[in-house]
Amino acid sequence: MSIILENKHYVLKISEMGYAESLVDKKSGEECLDTTAKIPLFSLTEPRPFNNEIKLAHPNKRTTFYSNRIRLEDGKLVVGFNLIKFEANIGLTVKDDYIAFELLGYNIAFEDFGYLRISPPPVESFRLIALPIKTRKRFGEWLNAVSDDEVTACVLATSPYAIIDFEARDGFRILTADAVKSVKLLGTSAALIVAPTEKFLDCVDSLEVDYGLPRGVKSRRGEYISSSIYWTADISPKNVDKIISYAKSGGFKLVLIYYTAMTCEDRLYSHCGDYDYNDNYPNGKDDMKLVLDKIHAAGMKAGLHFLHTHIGKKSRYITPVCDHRLNLTRHFTLAKPLSVDDTTVFVEENPEGTVMHPDVRILKFNGELIYYDSYTTEWPYKFEGCKRGYWDTNITEHSLGTIGGILDVSEYGAVSAYNNQYTSLQDEVADKIKAIYDLGFEFVYFDGSEGTNPPYDFHVANAQYRVYKKFGTEPLFCEGAAKSHFSWHMLSGGNAFDTFKDDEFKTKIEEWPVTEAIDMQSDFTRVNFGWWSFRRTTQPDLTEYGISRAVAYGCPTTYHTCVEKLKECPRCDDVFEVMRRWEDVREKKLLSSEEIELLKRPGKEHIMLIDEHGEYELCEYAQLHTLADGDENARAFTFVRGERSYAVIWHTKGEGELWLPLSKGEFVYEDELGGEIIPPMCSEGGCVIPIAKRRYISCDMPISKLEAALTKAKLI
Repeated sequence: MSIILENKHYVLKISEMGYAESLVDKKSGEECLDTTAKIPLFSLTEPRPFNNEIKLAHPNKRTTFYSNRIRLEDGKLVVGFNLIKFEANIGLTVKDDYIAFELLGYNIAFEDFGYLRISPPPVESFRLIALPIKTRKRFGEWLNAVSDDEVTACVLATSPYAIIDFEARDGFRILTADAVKSVKLLGTSAALIVAPTEKFLDCVDSLEVDYGLPRGVKSRRGEYISSSIYWTADISPKNVDKIISYAKSGGFKLVLIYYTAMTCEDRLYSHCGDYDYNDNYPNGKDDMKLVLDKIHAAGMKAGLHFLHTHIGKKSRYITPVCDHRLNLTRHFTLAKPLSVDDTTVFVEENPEGTVMHPDVRILKFNGELIYYDSYTTEWPYKFEGCKRGYWDTNITEHSLGTIGGILDVSEYGAVSAYNNQYTSLQDEVADKIKAIYDLGFEFVYFDGSEGTNPPYDFHVANAQYRVYKKFGTEPLFCEGAAKSHFSWHMLSGGNAFDTFKDDEFKTKIEEWPVTEAIDMQSDFTRVNFGWWSFRRTTQPDLTEYGISRAVAYGCPTTYHTCVEKLKECPRCDDVFEVMRRWEDVREKKLLSSEEIELLKRPGKEHIMLIDEHGEYELCEYAQLHTLADGDENARAFTFVRGERSYAVIWHTKGEGELWLPLSKGEFVYEDELGGEIIPPMCSEGGCVIPIAKRRYISCDMPISKLEAALTKAKLI
């Protein structure tokens, strides 16, 4: 007889033969499963068969046993498997918005394995859920959700421990949840949500509340989730007022502060992990609170950007004695004692395949780091050409049988190492980050999140969670440099894209953030359109292109700034004015659905004007690449409004004068639309106009004639 599990939104029918027969959404009446697939709902994997008869009858290899019988007993599922005799107990939590499955234990005893002295059962991993969900319009690989406009089906973790994944098949995806021995077996759970799509996030929110998880749904519904961010690494009590004025001029509501602004650090992040206040903050946390108080008084929120998994090579965790909690990617056992003068390290294990990039050849034995030039792959195994006391660690003797290995050096410049996530070091570093965050920060960026040991689908999110749980107040939202499934509850927008060069900026915006923004909608979230570096050469049209796309897709961006670079940029005011206008339009929800769709057209560019009545006006414009015969020191974009032709024009590198082959009566040159009219100077065969910041030319002639005149113009 089939087992029926039912809540407010769906009915799940489980065959007593071990697979899911049906999964029906109540509102639509739709069948969500591929009912012909008959995928076993549960399974378990052993590194090899341990039951003696099975071991003799079958190959000794990693073996998976599939559910072939299920019964409901005392409110839990009792599951049997092919070949093996013992059963598993699966706890059920049936709620209106979800049904959760938890591995409780096994019906087995020590004596069931006879003379084998093992802790039964020898399970390597346990599959809690395997459901063949039919393909729909969208699939979010981060949240593990299959959806369309009517129904969403999702298998998601109720804690960091469940490993959530999928297998793509023809016409369906098998959504899976696994408990893994190297992470956690007993007590691991995952939930199935099936609901009308408009109610789906409500169901996830209910689960987050019930299980005490970070409120991913709440943060996505927050006031600041799409607001763009002003990033700074040089803010201090001395310049905080200036930085606030820049941020306000760009309409920013959020200021993200890199930890290097207030801590002792170099350009290589070599002191990461120490988090000591630097000389710009002589009063330590009191100075930090002063900076934060000023940001708050200006009506903005402050965020903290940090590298939580990285340990810098000059930090106290490295030198003079390397911490025992740093991660090793491979382990080696000393085959001979190692004296302080030895430059050859003999080991028991074959080093074949060990890292050989010249920047990451680092052995760790006890508290000493040792650099090697090469190694042998035939006995006697040894590392040769060694440099002792690497990264300024103490040189010491190491006895026969000492176990060490290859230091897990960060691939990003090889200036830091990763901590071992199975140790207390991540929590120790988290306490230091918490001490800064709790001074008044309100959102965070988890940088370097990919820097963990495997399994990455657990440790990436869990390392973030170990920091997140320390915070005294719940962040408004979080972002990060890498994500895995459980990160969804913390990282409201996933990663921010890195900076793009000026000459490829617009193309890369379409290639990466726009594409990802569309994909992220399947995960019921947004993406950050990027960390845009504010350079001396930054031009307003680049910002206009990027922010217009970001606003169209309901996404923010982050502008990386430095006070000195802002001072050097001749078009700084124009760039910030572009940001201010678009952020204001975003906040006031002034764009119509038709305008939003216009903004999404690839390659089309738009300017947010302020018209003669002080109102915002969206207008499509196009760059005139032949301005002044292609002079790169000036830039112009042309457009049509009503019956008049327009050009917005500026100097890219400073200021100058532009000669136009037009007479005074043929055009109007103004500071803003409907603003101050700037009289041109007469010149032989034309007029001369001063250009620096963005200004507007308008005329009654056809746009083609205006463009022809601008092509013949000369910068003088």
